[in-house]
Amino acid sequence: MPETRAPEAGKIVISVDAMGGDMGPAAVVAGLAKSAAKNPEIRFLLHGARPVLAPLVARRRLDGICEIRDVPGTVRMDEKPRDVLKRGQDTSMWSALEAVKTGEAQACVSCGNTGALMLLSVMRLRKIEGVSRPAIACLWPSRNPGGFNVMLDVGADIKADARDLVQYALMGMSYARNGLGIDHPRVGILNLGTEEHKGRAELKEAHDMVAGMAPNAGFDFVGFVEGGDIPSDRVDVIVTDGFTGNIALKTGEGTASLIRDFLREAFSATPLSRIAALLAITSLKRLQKRIDPRRVNGGVFLGLNGTVVKSHGSADATGVAAAIKLASTLAKSRFAERLAARVASVPAARQDALHAEDESGQKQ
Repeated sequence: MPETRAPEAGKIVISVDAMGGDMGPAAVVAGLAKSAAKNPEIRFLLHGARPVLAPLVARRRLDGICEIRDVPGTVRMDEKPRDVLKRGQDTSMWSALEAVKTGEAQACVSCGNTGALMLLSVMRLRKIEGVSRPAIACLWPSRNPGGFNVMLDVGADIKADARDLVQYALMGMSYARNGLGIDHPRVGILNLGTEEHKGRAELKEAHDMVAGMAPNAGFDFVGFVEGGDIPSDRVDVIVTDGFTGNIALKTGEGTASLIRDFLREAFSATPLSRIAALLAITSLKRLQKRIDPRRVNGGVFLGLNGTVVKSHGSADATGVAAAIKLASTLAKSRFAERLAARVASVPAARQDALHAEDESGQKQ
């Protein structure tokens, strides 16, 4: 294990798993170069096989800002997380997380296996005290002035009880504040209707708990929200369980892809439509950029003692650069420390009430 050392003053160090993902290390290194061109304050620790990475780094002229950590092993995208534990210490994913644990880097980025990354992240970084289940938060294009909403959980755990949902609300609010710059986020709980009598028991319990703590916790609680509110300007943070959130995320990505295909077909159908496309090219490019999932690439693991950003497995250079940008933004704001403080700020009485409800199954 390398000796622990603090990052250079004024610099942000991002630890990158170069061997994860479908596009291979060439796309990862290209993403580093794209990010470095716009963010000169970022330095990189790149983890993977040196014989593969060294020529890529040299070709992009990143030698001065990129240190390679030679690690022979790779976590396969189809590998079961429990199998990774047997050989994890020899993988680029483990090494990338270790750099965050030792304080050499302020954040980790990986395009690799999501389940393995979450499991190793929990093992190496540990959960924040008071957090029972970490969550994955994603940015969702919306009508809000900043262009995005936060939704969590989108796949870390398929289950979530009332206490988990309350913690998701606190963590999502902290992410919106530090990642999106929203001083007083609006938080909603995803349900099949906005009426308070609708939904599963744990949703109703969480509704009352979040409503009770919102006035003293620095956010507004808008109550239950529906699927149509996810991209709306009614809310900034959408709270749900990982099963529901992941289905919504994949549905949104598929719909965005479908819209792009339909537009392409419509504007290439006839000579007149092709002329119309040329006339509207500026507007079309603006729309394409707005719904391009690469721009919001990067799910943040919340609830850990360290910042981990999971890039999409099929991310290209643009997607990897977006994930690095997100990681650096959170690192600059000292997000991990602020999140831990936010979770710890929940009044002891409220924590006792959460535990009591778990034990009795009834509201106190």
